Amino acid sequence: MAIGGSNNNSDQEIIEQLKQQGIDKIKSEEQLFNRYVYFIREGMSKHALSEDDAFDAYSDTILSAIEKISNGTFEGRSSLKTYLYQIFHNKCVDLLRKKTTNKQSVHRTESITDKFMHMSDAAKSIVQQLVEKSDWDLLRQKLNELEDKCRKLLLMWADNYADKEISVALVYKSADVVKTSRLRCLDKLRQLYKTT
Repeated sequence: MAIGGSNNNSDQEIIEQLKQQGIDKIKSEEQLFNRYVYFIREGMSKHALSEDDAFDAYSDTILSAIEKISNGTFEGRSSLKTYLYQIFHNKCVDLLRKKTTNKQSVHRTESITDKFMHMSDAAKSIVQQLVEKSDWDLLRQKLNELEDKCRKLLLMWADNYADKEISVALVYKSADVVKTSRLRCLDKLRQLYKTT
């Protein structure tokens, strides 16, 4: 993954663009994601997480930060890097706690929305899990409520297309953009399930 790029904005510029709408916001989301992607390696070394778990924690961190910056609740009392690292650290610790708790509660049931939040790219696709749970009709209904590009992205991902293949087929800038877009689409799908 390339860190930075030809239009490598400062943290303050990224923060300002995240408060906007349109192409500048999308570019700044990608820059933010790429700028601190090395946190994933730190999650693997400092917290002994798998690469998938560290990636999930990092992706959740970026999505959380984008939401807080976009809606104006990020106060900027610390640097953006410090703010992101604190969120990331907390998410890594939460993941470790969950793993410990899950080992102790083998028979605990999880809702579909819980599974969305903790699914890694290497895990079975959400589509396959829902089919196994006989929720195909509900899934089809919820997928149809998504915008066209989101629905196509999730269906291709469920069919095990690589991010690079999806980026070419659906005309995304890069595989990294597909990853962040997929997380956003899964979150939209999860929100639709909450209204069921």
